[in-house]
Amino acid sequence: MRNWMGCVCMVILFELILVNLFAQQKFTVSGTITDEKNGEILIGANVYIASLKTGASSNEYGFFSLTLPKTDSLLIVFNYIGYTPQIKKIDLDKNYTLNIKLIPTSFELNEVVVSGERSNENFEKPEMGIINIPLKKIKSMPAIFGESDVLKVIQLLPGVQAGNEGTTGFFVRGGNADQNLVQLDEATVYNPNHLFGLFSTFNTRALNNVELIKGGFPAQYGGRLSSVLDIKMKEGNSKHYEVQGGIGLISSQLTVEGPIKKDKASFIISGRRTYIDLLIKPFLKGGLKANYNFYDFNAKVNWQVSQKDRIFLSAFRGNDDAFYKESSGISYGVFFGNSTATLRWNHIFSNKLFLNTSLIYTTYLQKISTVQDNNFSQTYSAINDIQGKTEFQFFPNPRHILKFGSSYINHRFLSYGRSETLPATKMVPDVNLSQLPDKYFTEFAIYVNDEFTINKRLSLNYGARAPGFISPQASYYRVEPRATLKIGVGPSSSVKASYTVMNQFLHLIPSSTAALPTDIWIPTSDKTKPQISKQYALGYFKNFKENMIEASVELYYKNMYNQVLFAEGNQLRVATNLDSGLVYGKGESYGAEFFVKKNTGKLTGWISYTLSKSNQKFDDLNFGKQFPFKYDRRHVLSITGSYELTERWNLNTVFSFSSGNVFTVPTGRISALNAGTIFEGSYYLYEGRNNYRLSPYHRLDLSASYKKKSKMFNRLCEKEWVFGLYNTYSRQNPYFIYFLIDPKTNQPKAKQVSLLPIIPSVSFNFKF
Repeated sequence: MRNWMGCVCMVILFELILVNLFAQQKFTVSGTITDEKNGEILIGANVYIASLKTGASSNEYGFFSLTLPKTDSLLIVFNYIGYTPQIKKIDLDKNYTLNIKLIPTSFELNEVVVSGERSNENFEKPEMGIINIPLKKIKSMPAIFGESDVLKVIQLLPGVQAGNEGTTGFFVRGGNADQNLVQLDEATVYNPNHLFGLFSTFNTRALNNVELIKGGFPAQYGGRLSSVLDIKMKEGNSKHYEVQGGIGLISSQLTVEGPIKKDKASFIISGRRTYIDLLIKPFLKGGLKANYNFYDFNAKVNWQVSQKDRIFLSAFRGNDDAFYKESSGISYGVFFGNSTATLRWNHIFSNKLFLNTSLIYTTYLQKISTVQDNNFSQTYSAINDIQGKTEFQFFPNPRHILKFGSSYINHRFLSYGRSETLPATKMVPDVNLSQLPDKYFTEFAIYVNDEFTINKRLSLNYGARAPGFISPQASYYRVEPRATLKIGVGPSSSVKASYTVMNQFLHLIPSSTAALPTDIWIPTSDKTKPQISKQYALGYFKNFKENMIEASVELYYKNMYNQVLFAEGNQLRVATNLDSGLVYGKGESYGAEFFVKKNTGKLTGWISYTLSKSNQKFDDLNFGKQFPFKYDRRHVLSITGSYELTERWNLNTVFSFSSGNVFTVPTGRISALNAGTIFEGSYYLYEGRNNYRLSPYHRLDLSASYKKKSKMFNRLCEKEWVFGLYNTYSRQNPYFIYFLIDPKTNQPKAKQVSLLPIIPSVSFNFKF
């Protein structure tokens, strides 16, 4: 460990020495790129010098830096998707600070839009498995009850599997749900769902940028095996006040933003609340009691203290509360919620060195209780994290982007679960949570990453991350090498290869239904080892028609170790240590991902197809034989399209197809009269795990939006009506299968349960 840290320091020192030796006759152009209309930073905006055939992109805080040879009359082009390109002419005889404000294109500037959206990053940058999702696309996608949803769009990308029918759960390249790191403004969101997974907790009106990383991870990312969903909140309009909102069938939302001090400080507040609890009241009869409500709240302020310093404070809170009770005695209660707070400080040390330091607080709480017949069960899971992280970004020259930093997390875990027979009083006993033992442990990491352009054809993104885990029971220290190599094979195509090692110190023990929030998080211990993955990927990337169309194919192979499941027949008893009821195994996943995306013109969208296979092997499950992963699907196809019919009307469609989920089917039964109703008079025999596959899943969604500008409250207002059809041809997709004994033949008979038929929706959105 010490030797590795010494090597990292030597690499950084060597880079600094090289810069001082060779940068004496060069000058640096740096600054930030923002939206002229509202002051929002633009992430990934392009900076290009055609005469030198070099360029850069703005980072996640809008900052860019280019060090170039001294020259006269240098033309620099700045552009970003959906914005009018801007050209600056300078004499590079000194260092320049250029704070660029790009103007959003209007509907009348279609030709400019096309030229401004042409980007070659798909095949030029040494990165793979990284996809940026435009917020405009997220907002336009058809969705259940008209609610635009980030996680629904994520499910349509190559390499990503959806969970159960209609839910926002997603599984990446054969990994489980806990192997996806979902973070909002750098804070972890442990359960990003509402309404048992039908919607995500993220209000799209409060978001600035969404990026999915599923392979070729740069060294600054870690802590999960399969993916990172990195979501950035908007900062608030620093020019003028703005109000926007939406009214849907089951929820409404409102967002307010504006300047605290014009061009210096701004804020944004956004909230969403459902009224399902009010809608279901008239239908509750015959002793039935039910209630469901959820809400989420986002807030953020930012302050430009000086030209070199900026401070951000963001907060998020989302809760779900459900209750159901029948006169027969069956009841359940579900409560879960996330809260986060992030304090960030950006500092520009020089035109080449940028710093981001963050202090993050995260809480997650889940409480579930059920009563059926004479039995009850309870689960309780709580997580409190305090995290500090700092990252330096160093831009020595156009060939290098060096990032190095560290992260420290103090975790506090509390888990509890039991399943017992009801006492004679028929009352579920209370749990004194203050007497349950807490588990404290520390997770940390240091890393260095260098994006290095060797020549026009060859570039490399390489680095290493050294994570660690310390607890009273066990400590683990790891080294994770990362590398992605790009080789240009033509003017608009390249071949890329990557190798990534990841470690994960947290485990989510899955329930039988992944869409329901009944999972329990536990930390690594002396018995439950850290999860490990090794992923290899090879891809070919090609752009057509001057980068208007992007295409790629990626092959991947991934091994996963120390995977965790409940042992066969395990039931929760009064316990705070779940290790004794777990079994451990490994997973294997491999496949091919095809992706074609059209970025510009009246018709935009993408086609993604994934051919994959995912297996698991546990010595203590399935007689030690390999079996398919629960969300192993051989074929997954998604087609999305948006067509601008007129300036006011826009048409959108989504078609999804996938092989059916696997599940376990009994292969025989033994008659057991008077054995109790739970067995239907029989004990079932099982010879293999996940030995049957459900029917294929497919669905077509349609939507149309109508936009118009008019006066509202004596101000110009943008109004939008969105009409949608979810599951247009009402496909009865299988949700799960259960078995009944036919009283006539005395033979078991399978019954399919389908949840969501055709669902029409209408919603009204406004902005002024």
